[in-house]
Amino acid sequence: MKPLALCLVSICILVRGVESAQAGRTDEPLDIYWIDVEGGAATLIVTPMGESVLIDTGNPGHRDPDRIVQTAAREAGLRQLDHVIITHYHSDHFGGAATLATMLPIKHLHDNGIFEGIVDRPDKSYLECKAGKRSVISPGDFIALEPLAGENSPRLRLQCLGTRQRYIAPPPGEPANPGCADFKPKPIDTTDNANSVVTLLSFGPFRFFDAGDLTWNLEKELVCPADRVGKVDVYQASHHGMDASNNPLLIRALATTVAVINNGTTKGCDPLMFATLKETPSVQAIYQVHRNLRTDGSPNAEDEYIANAAQACKASFLKLSVDPTGTTFTMSVPSTGHSRTYRTH
Repeated sequence: MKPLALCLVSICILVRGVESAQAGRTDEPLDIYWIDVEGGAATLIVTPMGESVLIDTGNPGHRDPDRIVQTAAREAGLRQLDHVIITHYHSDHFGGAATLATMLPIKHLHDNGIFEGIVDRPDKSYLECKAGKRSVISPGDFIALEPLAGENSPRLRLQCLGTRQRYIAPPPGEPANPGCADFKPKPIDTTDNANSVVTLLSFGPFRFFDAGDLTWNLEKELVCPADRVGKVDVYQASHHGMDASNNPLLIRALATTVAVINNGTTKGCDPLMFATLKETPSVQAIYQVHRNLRTDGSPNAEDEYIANAAQACKASFLKLSVDPTGTTFTMSVPSTGHSRTYRTH
């Protein structure tokens, strides 16, 4: 073969190889990990294109950042965190950020900034923590994620539905929610939980909802007088599964298939919250990061659905994988060997 012809064949093979590699990325799942930060919060999203979003960073010190890095690097193969979202300024949510930034590069940090009426301020170490870019997140904002290659690939979106006690408008023509007439308020929340960032992740038909530590009265604002969220497939129980949150109005409107509780051995997974999930017809399964070890008779999910069973644990995680079409998702508990696949709405 002549040199020119050989060169053209080589280029053709190279181009096809690149195209195949790019096309192959659409065959990757979307993964979500709930990392054990002992009753704090750290939810890691890894897109089919290999981008990462970490929602909250656990507690101060090295334990939680170490666990986040171990999951991000060893399990997900990440070398950086593309986006970190801090839902609110309580130390079990923002506390690990400064240390984490020294261990794994953070490209873009999203939070509430310093706003009028702030009650719980982040500490100096957080305000000075290293990140390539910092942004104040607001209702309606989308996190800029790389779209999937291929015309038929599912659309991938991560949107802020609300924060700082402001929320997006309901969809045009959304009917009034009749359940709102039965709402029973709780005492007004004067902490920064009330300012929690609410996010909705969509991958084709799959939808995942995370409201940080948003509390009862403000959860009602998401679905009253009309629903601003719609149905979801996976609901991260608000506020570690505490009864100060997880308003039945919200849970019933979400009509979630799976609920995930990022609790601790003595924190969260409260009785009213658990009963609400059990009584919601759409809920097929409840997963917990920790077994509830309180001695007051507080409930637990079935053993195989719980990642960590003892006080002194190995910090096992929960994992969700959405298939490349977005039509099914699989929840797995590596520590128990459990795996179960569900269909999306």
